Amino acid sequence: MSKRDYYEILGVGKQASADEIKKAYRKTAMQHHPDRNPGDKSAEDKFKEAAEAYEILSSPDKKAQYDRFGHSMGNGGRPGGGGGGQGFGGMNMDDIFSNFGDIFGDGFGGGGGGRGGRRGGGNRGANLRVKLKMNFAEIAHGANKKIKVKKYVACQPCGGNGAKDKSAIKTCGTCGGSGQVRRVQNTFLGQMQTVATCPTCNGDGTSISAKCTSCKGEGRVYGEETISMDIPAGVQEGMQLSMTGNGNVGERGGPSGDLLILIEEEKHPQLMRRDLDVIYPLFVTFPDVVLGTQVEVPTIDGRAKIKIPAGTQSGKIFRLKGKGFPAFQSYEKGDQLVEINTWSPQNLSKEEREMLEKLQHSPNFKPADNAAEGKDEKGFFDKIKDAFS
Repeated sequence: MSKRDYYEILGVGKQASADEIKKAYRKTAMQHHPDRNPGDKSAEDKFKEAAEAYEILSSPDKKAQYDRFGHSMGNGGRPGGGGGGQGFGGMNMDDIFSNFGDIFGDGFGGGGGGRGGRRGGGNRGANLRVKLKMNFAEIAHGANKKIKVKKYVACQPCGGNGAKDKSAIKTCGTCGGSGQVRRVQNTFLGQMQTVATCPTCNGDGTSISAKCTSCKGEGRVYGEETISMDIPAGVQEGMQLSMTGNGNVGERGGPSGDLLILIEEEKHPQLMRRDLDVIYPLFVTFPDVVLGTQVEVPTIDGRAKIKIPAGTQSGKIFRLKGKGFPAFQSYEKGDQLVEINTWSPQNLSKEEREMLEKLQHSPNFKPADNAAEGKDEKGFFDKIKDAFS
């Protein structure tokens, strides 16, 4: 069965603001809230579906990924795609309240005394932030990167539950394993039933009589993990992507945090970047600009040939269409701009000097009137505009 569109689930359009998305989620979630629909499996599924939609659309990075790739964003570990497609569909109610409980307020689970903690699991793991360096070619085409991350990982001997063995895990006698306690209070409106986190087991539903000797009962140990990630084309310096569930593992089976990836651009030895465009200053000799020539210039993908017509002036901008960077999540693409610079030799032989002195007085080697009067003086960015006109 195919997934429904996230915008359709929440009843908002793609241009909806963060506040509108939050309000729409709260309205939908409250409608299908399990406390309002006890025993209704269909309402529970819709409640989880709404939480999954909100988890994606409330994050600018994940929303942008979804707008571009749709539900396929979760395949192959694409950043922002939910770490392999693991949305809220595979999590229980308490996982949802742990992440979004504050949205419901005091009336229902989460923030102020509804469902409170997570049954059968500990606290959520912390997010991790890593810096990822990418060269021009990787940024232009996208890349699969593998990095080693030091973080908390699940304890292997106990499987993450923190117990020495299965016999050391006991059902909590206070809540009977539910992780919650219910209280009935008399008010002027009548009897009100509230649900709160069990104070004995802190919402786990179990207690441990003997802790795992490897993790000391925490259910996790500090280790290292190699993470593979697909970075889409068009990222820029300072952009942050996220991989859901690839951060620190939570305590005693708690959900993992996210891995936040901060993009850093490696400097190119010859090329410079300006937005989507690539800039290359080309130095040519005086005879080359006078007589014309053909030269090779470096590009993101290798080299390209350009023809320099006879009489080309220093400062002229040549444009190589489509040789720049692609825009992130767009079909737009920049160009490569080649600026001509006339190179002047510093050491001349006697013969070379004599030849140049003869040319110095030739009428064809005198600047045109408009150049001499400074009427053609333009800055670099003005010349770029001319190249596009």
